[in-house]
Amino acid sequence: MFEESSFDVFQVPGLEARMAAIRSEIQPVFQQIGEALVRELETALDRTFYLHIAQHRRRSVHPPENTWAAVGEGKRGYKMAPHFQIGIWPEYVFMWLSIIDQPKGQKSYAETLLAALPEIKALPQDFVINKDHTTAPYFPLSEAKPALERLASVKKSEFQLGRVIPRESTLWQNPENAQEEILATYRQLLPFYELLTKKS
Repeated sequence: MFEESSFDVFQVPGLEARMAAIRSEIQPVFQQIGEALVRELETALDRTFYLHIAQHRRRSVHPPENTWAAVGEGKRGYKMAPHFQIGIWPEYVFMWLSIIDQPKGQKSYAETLLAALPEIKALPQDFVINKDHTTAPYFPLSEAKPALERLASVKKSEFQLGRVIPRESTLWQNPENAQEEILATYRQLLPFYELLTKKS
């Protein structure tokens, strides 16, 4: 499970050294949580899911400021459709239902979630949103409506819904509880994923 050393990875200087630390400290945790999430989703939805762990291969100079893994129904990639992400910034671990990188159905996805806004706002108050997967700031659920309206009308906009667990959380001291909290978050996001991926 994530430990203090997981967050310290982002202090390692240099691309190669930081990637080596990410591979040894963080990616095994992604593998563990991702496999558990795949099992849960396949059982719940009776569909096939795939785990994709970010390798940051396009980077040639600058080391990554965060890293993540994604679970989705695409075997060859995940950004073309709504998907789940588990990831880590220096300050927190995140669990998102993600719509990023201008997927084909972006406007339709936005309209679906706008129609489900009452259910989104009924989520526990520690649920938050993120408007750009390349930046760390997150926002309260009260900002979901304008963010989704922007997703519907602005091509380069993004929307992520979920929860963050701060680096300083005592949850990390109990790995089993931490994993259960992470999986519980995805269970609460599952109804929205189902709405987004409902086959007509």
